[in-house]
Amino acid sequence: MTTTTLGGPPPNLLIPGHRRLIRRLLHGGGLWPAVPAIVFLVIFLVLPMATLLAFGFVTIERGRIVGDTLTLEHLIKALNDDLVWRLMWRSLWVAVVSSLLTLALGYPVAYLFSQVRGLARVLILVAVVSPLLTSALVRAYAWLVILGGRRGIVNQTLLSLGVIDEPLRILNTDWAVLIGMTQIHLPFMILPLLAVLAERDRRLEEASENLGASRTETFFRVTVPMSIPAIFAGLALVFAISYTNFIVPQLLGGGAYATLAVQVYEQTVVVLDWTRGAVLAAILLATCFAFVLAIVAAGRQLARWAEVTR
Repeated sequence: MTTTTLGGPPPNLLIPGHRRLIRRLLHGGGLWPAVPAIVFLVIFLVLPMATLLAFGFVTIERGRIVGDTLTLEHLIKALNDDLVWRLMWRSLWVAVVSSLLTLALGYPVAYLFSQVRGLARVLILVAVVSPLLTSALVRAYAWLVILGGRRGIVNQTLLSLGVIDEPLRILNTDWAVLIGMTQIHLPFMILPLLAVLAERDRRLEEASENLGASRTETFFRVTVPMSIPAIFAGLALVFAISYTNFIVPQLLGGGAYATLAVQVYEQTVVVLDWTRGAVLAAILLATCFAFVLAIVAAGRQLARWAEVTR
């Protein structure tokens, strides 16, 4: 029987490193519980995405890769295309505006949720979560009915009330895209805010009011700074979804309304130019990743500043 002296290393440390690793894996330690999820993501996400992106660096004709044609020519050509930059700017503009609109509309809802109790809180939570039970495609088609021409619900209502004499042109405009984006992505902004505002330290607000600050000053100088991490988490999430969304721009913006994501879909599915579609997809993913990292970094810096000045 092997014994250890008093104060000596534990028995596990006497086992060689590779054997300790095997024992940890077999007993559920380390990354073992996450292995099924990792394998699933690699097979169904990483490999298909890597394959798609690889198509941007080869020449494909009639559905087949032409010889050894590994090249950066397609990427350079896309980066020198003014159309690509205009589509990127429109995608960025739509994503930024829709993210700010969801914040402006979602913050009051989350704050109200944190102030009420009982049935009112349950009803607010149901109202926030219930749209997620319906496909974004179905909700986009619903906006087609609401924002349509003379027979659309909005125009019919305004015409019957005598507010307008002619139908408004809302569909197939930037406004239609922003309305659809904001409504469809609003829950993704509200949910992070709900989690933070509902669990915030209310003693800081009470201390602020006891020191003579008004409720408005307390809200902007105490409550909002405490929710900065949730604000930027929601902004990053909504921005990423809006920047890469192609359903809403294609349906509510019309056939002539194009973003970078819509162009990727058209080149890959409609035109069957997989090389250009893959290049545009690479640009879309790279720029989206860069913008999200910038949002997260800005949120961290602002949260640190708010913590210091609080």
